[in-house]
Amino acid sequence: MRALFVSVLLLAGAATLTTSPAMGQDKFTAQSPADTSDAPAISGQFSGGLIGGVPVGGLRNNVGTGGGIRLSLAEWINRSPVLLGLDLGFFGYGHTEESVPFSSTVGPRVPVEVSTSNNVLETHLTARLQPRTGRFRPYAEALAGFKYLFTRTRIDEDDVGGDLGDEVASSTNFDDFALSGGVGAGVDIQVYRQDNPSKTLRRVDLHFGVQYLLGQEAEYLTEGALNDQNGNGQLDRSEMDIRRSRTTFLQPTFGVSLRLADTD
Repeated sequence: MRALFVSVLLLAGAATLTTSPAMGQDKFTAQSPADTSDAPAISGQFSGGLIGGVPVGGLRNNVGTGGGIRLSLAEWINRSPVLLGLDLGFFGYGHTEESVPFSSTVGPRVPVEVSTSNNVLETHLTARLQPRTGRFRPYAEALAGFKYLFTRTRIDEDDVGGDLGDEVASSTNFDDFALSGGVGAGVDIQVYRQDNPSKTLRRVDLHFGVQYLLGQEAEYLTEGALNDQNGNGQLDRSEMDIRRSRTTFLQPTFGVSLRLADTD
């Protein structure tokens, strides 16, 4: 009887030793979190849209309000609410068109369309303070860079119906650079969110903002047709309406912001 009791205890111990690892493994597996080691971490955002150019100070006496496009790419610094990036803007502040003969020899039998545009190209480095989460994400930013002001004329084939045809020739008539810097503020409002951590695009926001960008003095042309008044076959400086002032603009911005994940 005692031998039978000892045998039962030995069998029970063996059963416990063989079943405990499996039970422990099941318990560990059930509590382990999902493996997200391959999921990209959020690292930055891209925004693009429309930009306005409202001249400020002496500049507004010479040029009108313009409009164009803006692109911005920024990256988060570690887990902080600070983004460093690059901001690009391009807008025109004047435009003229006229239909003229291709040459004095051909006369009016071959007309071409001559268009002259006055433009500003801006490139700025940016430092932005903005919350990483939330449906409404206000921000403040500082910008430093330069403005490139230029006037360009192009000649296009004069298609039937008044539409511009293929470009025949083009030339930059006048240009100048100016250092630029200022501040901006605005808000990004969430309209779409992606919770899957494996996706690159995490959220889409509507972007509303404004920038105040001071610019040093530069020379530029006012809106208007350029004419060879002395008939020497080229545009002399004396034939251009050149103005000089500080190049400060107030720039409202509207567009879409895409919050991106790390793709490395």
